[in-house]
Amino acid sequence: MLENIRENSQGVIAKVILGFIILTFAVAGLGSYTNSVDTSVAEVNGAKISQADFEKSYQSQRNRMAQQFGEMFETIAADPNYMATFRTGVLDTLINELLMDQNADELAIRVSNEKIKETIRTMPEFQIDGVFDNNRYLAMINQAGFFQSSDFRDYLRVEMTRRQLSQSLVSSEFSLPYQLKQLNDLQNQTRDIRYATISAEQFKAQVEVTDEEIKSFYQANQARFQNDEKVKLEYVSLNVDDIAKTIIVSDKDIETYYQENMAAYRTDEQRRVAHILIEFGEDEDSAKATAESVLAKLNQGEDFAALAREFSADIASAEIDGDLDWIERGVMEPAFEEAAYALSGVGSHSELVESSFGFHIIKLTDFKAEEIQALADVKSELESNVSNEKAQDKFFELQQELARVSFEFPDSLEDAAEIVSSEVKVSDWIARAGNLPPFNNNKIIDAAFSDIVLVENLNSDIIEVNDSVVMVLRLAEHQEADVKPLEEVKAGIKANLVAEKASEKAKQSADELLALFIEGADVSTKLSEVNATITPQTGVTRNSADLDNSLVRQAFTLAHPTEGAVSAATVTLSNGDIAIVEVQAVNIIEGEPNPSLKQQQDAQISQASYKSYLDALKAKAKVTRRQTVEPATPY
Repeated sequence: MLENIRENSQGVIAKVILGFIILTFAVAGLGSYTNSVDTSVAEVNGAKISQADFEKSYQSQRNRMAQQFGEMFETIAADPNYMATFRTGVLDTLINELLMDQNADELAIRVSNEKIKETIRTMPEFQIDGVFDNNRYLAMINQAGFFQSSDFRDYLRVEMTRRQLSQSLVSSEFSLPYQLKQLNDLQNQTRDIRYATISAEQFKAQVEVTDEEIKSFYQANQARFQNDEKVKLEYVSLNVDDIAKTIIVSDKDIETYYQENMAAYRTDEQRRVAHILIEFGEDEDSAKATAESVLAKLNQGEDFAALAREFSADIASAEIDGDLDWIERGVMEPAFEEAAYALSGVGSHSELVESSFGFHIIKLTDFKAEEIQALADVKSELESNVSNEKAQDKFFELQQELARVSFEFPDSLEDAAEIVSSEVKVSDWIARAGNLPPFNNNKIIDAAFSDIVLVENLNSDIIEVNDSVVMVLRLAEHQEADVKPLEEVKAGIKANLVAEKASEKAKQSADELLALFIEGADVSTKLSEVNATITPQTGVTRNSADLDNSLVRQAFTLAHPTEGAVSAATVTLSNGDIAIVEVQAVNIIEGEPNPSLKQQQDAQISQASYKSYLDALKAKAKVTRRQTVEPATPY
């Protein structure tokens, strides 16, 4: 059989088929090298916004919202429509920023190195007691993900360019005196009114609501009578704080921990240094020659600080005589560190030191010897640390046991509770959103409504609620989502329909009265028939708290009264009653505008101008959007 296959494979037809197969693979392979998948989320005038940039901006804005709204944010984030709008807003921001960057390039807007340097030195984030601190500066930008100071400077340059462009727009806007006066007059304006309130309550006795109307309302408004799906849970939780209360710490434990963690209580030798940096640039030989020239000047007695200010390319330190503040081992590049720690006395300086940044001349300006804190001075801290460490170890051990036993005995939590010396607790009713802690945690919600818990009725996997709490849960009771029966909500529906019909009757009476009132007829008798009286009110302001908001709003919507015309209307109040309101006089209160009013108006005009600017850029631009999806949220 193998012989037949070998012979047939040598035929012309077999070779042609084999050739096609090879060609197909070759073309496919070539395509895999020449083609790449476009994962960008938008394209603006040919420039792409990557998925990575979108996710970075999304997470940043999501974190800000989580801090702003606290526990409420979990409920907000559970709404898919809201989060879709949120993602659209993030993408809009990125598109606007890219449009501004492109426009700034067209306008040749630039930010100088000196301006960036000045900005860095005056940023309070990089200051200690009001003075710029280089170590703090480096630490903070590293923490923010800028591992080279040049990366941060580039980022700052972009942000300052955008700010310069936007400020040139908004700061040029202003309001004219007559506009400010108009706004001031409108805000300070008061109105003299009179009104009559027709209570809807008096018409309820005349209202009839049929069963058919109740049924129709019920069927048309099913969403209003929905019971959310809910569960009650049995659960076993494990909390590291509870475990810590049971831990006993001996003096020997404290001594051992102190010896093992001596580095935490030892302040390493520190050196304060200054440096002069000559960057490589495009010609390393020329840079080295410059550095040697500077070193020669220093050896001839010239002032290090003056040379640093004149020649150093490190803009952050040059202005402060090249000072880099205190350094420790492991912070600087090896060559720089070795040279700095080789300096024998305060005031001494190194020869040329080469690093990835360029050529350095390093000067030792101060020195601190190593210090070790005595055990007695830190005993209470040590005891707390030992207790926490032991509690964490025990927590991890019990966590493994809890996971194992709850998996091996999936039909009950009793064994799991016993193994960790805990108890099985039962929660209140839990919905998919709007629960109290800890059941507002997304991981708990996902587990509670998962198939393994809800359908298979088994123990959940272990849930890491946070770094110090874990939980296993199972279903106790389940209430499916359904519509409340008509009989349960019938009384409420009837009351609503009665109130609506009564309000409609009150509105009908009010409209009839208003027509007569505008015609100039005496409506006193008609008002008495509906138990209403006319109430005058002078000096009503836009923020009057003693009147219904709807009444005030209507009073300031009505036209100024004129001779021979009545300025009046009806309005539905917040409680369902109907009012007839008439404006009798408009009072202009003269006075100097509050300074904050001008700022407010200027800000409004500036915002409108900025929005118009962005709209104009978008109108001229070619913008292509692609669908964004919810990025994975790191836990």
